[in-house]
Amino acid sequence: MVTHHHGGRGRDETARGRTVVVTGGSDGMGRGVVLARAARGDRVLAIGSNPTKGESLLSEATATGVGDRVEFLAADLSTIAGNQAVIDHVAATYRTVDGLVLAANRHSPRRVETSDGFESTFALYYLSRYLLGHGLMPALSAASKPVIVNIAGVGLTSGKKINWDDPQLRNRYRTIAAQLQAARANDLLGVSMAGRFGERVPYVLYHPGFTRSGASAMEQVNPLTRAVVKALASVAARSVERAIAPVHEFLDSPPTVPLTAVDRGRPVPLDLETLDPAAARRLADMTEQILTVVS
Repeated sequence: MVTHHHGGRGRDETARGRTVVVTGGSDGMGRGVVLARAARGDRVLAIGSNPTKGESLLSEATATGVGDRVEFLAADLSTIAGNQAVIDHVAATYRTVDGLVLAANRHSPRRVETSDGFESTFALYYLSRYLLGHGLMPALSAASKPVIVNIAGVGLTSGKKINWDDPQLRNRYRTIAAQLQAARANDLLGVSMAGRFGERVPYVLYHPGFTRSGASAMEQVNPLTRAVVKALASVAARSVERAIAPVHEFLDSPPTVPLTAVDRGRPVPLDLETLDPAAARRLADMTEQILTVVS
């Protein structure tokens, strides 16, 4: 079920500032982006799966004086219907979208299938980003200087290939393997999106590295693993503020090239094996096929 909450007064499309949509917007890096963009004067639509966390976000926005600029939309982005509800809501509420920040992800210790029949990590971490990027393209294309920022794992070459024979990992599911496959799928998504739309709507693949970004992505993981990650994060991870600083740069000054890839502050060469255009076309074709079957 999708619910939405408006903070303060109604949304004035003629007001100063731009419109930014953020998935994973009630936790970690996504939450940080939402509050910081609102503080800069942007209207922000935060999308998350947990209404309680959404209410917390709105309370913080109100307490810091930006409640009138933040809207929260509760949606299950692991489902096709959940993504379509977001697309429909944006079309009905905002004339244009200046920035789309894709940050929703969640680790699953065991294989979970969504109502559409997809492995949940593939559905949330990759397929949702495919659906929203395409579905919000009309609103993005109508903006003067739009950009899409996909927060994933570009620059890493672990899990280099999609499991083409078993992309839903029915035969051998492992949490990390599922994450790596979806991350590599996002690399290829960036390549195909930039190829189709990048002249008008530049696409950014951004890997922030290890970040102290809240517990949402790890809340399904066993307590021991979670404790180890938390201990490591306290020592080695970057703060949310540092991790999202480049996101603000991309939103404030969108790149002038179709595809930009940045791994922890370093440009990623676009001829990297994980950004192979042929594989990107293959994944785009496969995605269209599986969506056609479901619909």
